Amino acid sequence: MTSQEAPSVKFLLTPFHAEALASLCGQLNEHLKLIESRLSVQIHNRSNEFQVNGENDLAEAVATMLRQLYQEAVSGTEITLELIHLHLQQSGIEQRLSVAGHDKIDVAIRTKKSLIRPRGPNQQNYVRSIWSHDINFGIGPAGTGKTYLAVACAVEALEREEIERILLVRPAVEAGEKLGFLPGDLSQKVDPYLRPLYDALYEMLGFEKVTKLIERNIIEIAPLAYMRGRTLNGAFVILDESQNTTREQMKMFLTRIGFGSTAVITGDVTQVDLPKGTFSGLKHAIEVLDGVKGIGFTHFSSKDVVRHPLVQHIVEAYDRYEKKRESAS
Repeated sequence: MTSQEAPSVKFLLTPFHAEALASLCGQLNEHLKLIESRLSVQIHNRSNEFQVNGENDLAEAVATMLRQLYQEAVSGTEITLELIHLHLQQSGIEQRLSVAGHDKIDVAIRTKKSLIRPRGPNQQNYVRSIWSHDINFGIGPAGTGKTYLAVACAVEALEREEIERILLVRPAVEAGEKLGFLPGDLSQKVDPYLRPLYDALYEMLGFEKVTKLIERNIIEIAPLAYMRGRTLNGAFVILDESQNTTREQMKMFLTRIGFGSTAVITGDVTQVDLPKGTFSGLKHAIEVLDGVKGIGFTHFSSKDVVRHPLVQHIVEAYDRYEKKRESAS
């Protein structure tokens, strides 16, 4: 939210229409809250008298959007979260905010249990990208914070009621392991491989809260194969280890994203465990989606590793070895 000193715009929505006003604001002002959280503005209203506080030209842009939505409501259109989401996309306000000064905002993820500050410019840009794009890719070696920061952003969004649930997704392909030989059903087979996601959730929410949220399906664990045929609205979806998706699986996953949802796809293209001859869906997506507006890409390198200093040297050593092999063959 902006401070009270931020520039403000006051305006009257006319003609007065009680039903249209209620439709614009939403139940318990949920529509106005969505705009506030997405654009970092403050919206105050008393009946049809409105005031918007926001930096630079942001307040005026939001006021214009509210006037347009109100006129649609007066004409009989039902104002929904999906419609507001479309208006935000079509107006380009979020993109202008990102370009014109999003980098000036303090990059810190605030959850009830902790304050998480990304380290270094690449991690900061990654978090900004998650804040300002509906679909984001975090690509790079282990230990760069890709998954941890994605989970932190998801928890923050859930606590601020910007989303309704968190979905953790992973392909059922692992390094040299055959899932069929593990005990339990498919969910139990995949759970051990989601341990980094669980650990981050436990740290940020606590074990008991996570357990309750899983029981209520607010946090859902889903093998990638179970995503087919679903449309995900109002969710924060994290696809981890995405280098182990096929091209078809990656396309299927990306086309599941619905209104009010954020998707973060993490992976390391140097750690593909797919059968020989199967092309990685992550590598393919990087090529296909290059330059597509509305999709964020953050590429991490060994210099972004935040684990033990030796991890950075190990990653670099493997990179050198692979390059040597490629040049020799």
